[in-house]
Amino acid sequence: MTIAKPDFIEGIAKGMAVLESFDTERQRLNATLAAERAGLTRAAARRHLLTLAHLGYLETDGSYFWMAPKVLRFSGSYLASSRLPRALQPTLNRLAAQTQESFSAVVLDGEEVVIIARSGSYGAPTRVLAYGLHLGARLPAHATSTGRVLLAALSAAELNAWLKGRLLPRLTPHTLTQAKALRQRIAQVRADDYCIATEEHELGVQALAVPLRNMQGRTVAALNVVLSGGPRPVQLLERDLLPLLFEAAREVRALL
Repeated sequence: MTIAKPDFIEGIAKGMAVLESFDTERQRLNATLAAERAGLTRAAARRHLLTLAHLGYLETDGSYFWMAPKVLRFSGSYLASSRLPRALQPTLNRLAAQTQESFSAVVLDGEEVVIIARSGSYGAPTRVLAYGLHLGARLPAHATSTGRVLLAALSAAELNAWLKGRLLPRLTPHTLTQAKALRQRIAQVRADDYCIATEEHELGVQALAVPLRNMQGRTVAALNVVLSGGPRPVQLLERDLLPLLFEAAREVRALL
């Protein structure tokens, strides 16, 4: 969404930039680190950190700051009010009970994908992945099955804009880090209407994803299953799990 310049509140934008500078890599920031990550001066970052701490969104020891539980109000409000997670949850639970695997629904947000709904893992202990699979977890779009499914739904112009000047970090020896190779992979995903990503985001982890489309044919999310314990043959995934994902996507289409 674009707005007129007079309607844009710079202070809110800077405050949100500071808040968004906290992530799994940097869970505690001082004013200098926050300034670097948010693109602000150290003095401005410090004022925003102090204000956010005063409002209860951050905690501090006087030098470093970290997120306080109050920030969960944002995600809690989204999950409680958004129709999409509530519509998908029963299907995710059914798939997990049927297969004893872990399923998630994911949306694209900038350079990352965000988990908005997930099942438990039935019948087997849930392995904790490096980046986590909890609600709200943010994962790099270029290296994940869901990210590629969602990027494949973009128009050519939107995909070009997404790729322009973007660094594609190497997360494992298998991660695609060249824009040309990623573009080719996305084109294949668009043709197949599904994506398998093997050990590109984390070693020992494989994922299969399909698009979730509404009745107008617009992709609004991606549905995936995440498998740990080492790669499985692609033919087995396509035979055993892909039909279940496609069936689930058809099943929820009227709800989206």
